[in-house]
Amino acid sequence: MAKVPAFAKAFIGRWRIVEMDVWDNEFLDLVDTAHLTFKGVADGEIAFGALRGFLDVRYGARDGSACAEFSWEGNDENDPTCGRGWVAIGTAGRLVGHFYIHNGDE
Repeated sequence: MAKVPAFAKAFIGRWRIVEMDVWDNEFLDLVDTAHLTFKGVADGEIAFGALRGFLDVRYGARDGSACAEFSWEGNDENDPTCGRGWVAIGTAGRLVGHFYIHNGDE
C-alpha cells in the first residue's frame, strides 16, 4: 500500500460543502449532507444535490500551496456523469477550489 504524503494528511477526512457558485445552499443538501471526503492515498467521494461521485485523488501543489486534484465519476439523478476538480486549504482552515462536471455545469 502506498504511503500518503505528509502534507496530504491535512486533507484527509469529511469536509462539509457549505457554498457553491452555481447552486444555492438549499439545493446542496437535497439528498444527503453536501460533502467532500478524502480517504487514504487516492480515494474519496463527493455528494451534493442529487449527485454522488467517487474521487481519484492526486496530492500536489497549486500556486505554492498544498492541493488535492481529482477526477471523479458517479451519478446525478441516476444518470452517469464524471468530471474533475481541485481544492486547497484556504483561510480559517476551509477548503476552496473548483468542481467541474464534464459537458455540464462548472
